[in-house]
Amino acid sequence: MKDPDTLSSKDGNFTLGFFTPQNSTKRYVGIWWKSESTVIWVANRDQPLNDSSGVVTISEDSNLVVLNGQKQVIWSTNVSNITSNTSSQFSDSGKLVLTETTRGTILWDSFQQPSNSLLPSMKLSLNIVTGEKVELTSWKSPSNPSVGTFSFSVVQRINIVEVFIWNETRPFWRSGPWSGGVFRGIPTMSTYFDGFKGGDDGVGNANIYYTVPTDTEFVVYILNSQGRFEQTWWDDEKKGMEVTWTSRKSDCDVYGMCGPFASCNSQRSPICSCLKGFEPRNKEEWSRQNWTSGCVRRTRLKCERVKDQNTSIDTKEDGFLKLQMIKVPDFEEGLPVSPDICKSQCLDNCSCIA
Repeated sequence: MKDPDTLSSKDGNFTLGFFTPQNSTKRYVGIWWKSESTVIWVANRDQPLNDSSGVVTISEDSNLVVLNGQKQVIWSTNVSNITSNTSSQFSDSGKLVLTETTRGTILWDSFQQPSNSLLPSMKLSLNIVTGEKVELTSWKSPSNPSVGTFSFSVVQRINIVEVFIWNETRPFWRSGPWSGGVFRGIPTMSTYFDGFKGGDDGVGNANIYYTVPTDTEFVVYILNSQGRFEQTWWDDEKKGMEVTWTSRKSDCDVYGMCGPFASCNSQRSPICSCLKGFEPRNKEEWSRQNWTSGCVRRTRLKCERVKDQNTSIDTKEDGFLKLQMIKVPDFEEGLPVSPDICKSQCLDNCSCIA
């Protein structure tokens, strides 16, 4: 396939071809839905073509490749030790596949190497043993599809599965634990409407994917260059994608916006406040609305008081303040016990603080 040739899926909705992003002169090989403005996958993200001389073909080593005008490989499926002829197929789900011609074995597919878009039935996954994962990575900018600073991936700690947006290696947003139908940190999420499925498969893999009814307009989730994970729907009248949900509705959706032991409320001004019994760690920073240092306890816990030999031992017991409708940090530990037993175990463990 030579630029500007294209290949369409059987239903005509998806197209594989060469495109130039808005405000750019570079050429890329990608997959889009109905319009080049809705690119959902890019092959040569970090190796753009400088002109219209690009070619997509099967190479001598049986990989699917993108060549420039000098016949240099600028992108490859990079499958090793292929021992037979191969062919490429483009499905109605928007998936590009490389298969062995004789046995039909799938050697590679684009759903295993996604760009910034999560399509119906595409699985984001984490292998607990090997650490291997399938994740989304943002574009650098709307005009540059090379890998940006944000990623979207599945995380599992002990028995809790959730998804994170990362700003390089720092948490930027989290979904809250997966309940089997919804993410508990997304109050507006609907099991039926959003159609997400997944969790821990019991054999070392955690995965998340979604499905949509066949009579529903096309829906795709996109991780944009600002780190927002957005649900978008195809608007047939406007001939474009419309955002119907975003992970960041306010600054309070940014992970750890107010620092340790503080809560964030977008309806308040200022948005950050210390929890009851706590005060700003750095009052000068806090007054400037720099909340990164967070808050500290006004009174130390009993464990700390007992350890301090300079403090007379008091018998005043610690208690718990119940916080409702608040997203807690990600290092929680789930235990199959009652609230009373949980409280008792926490009081007996000096490293437990909530």
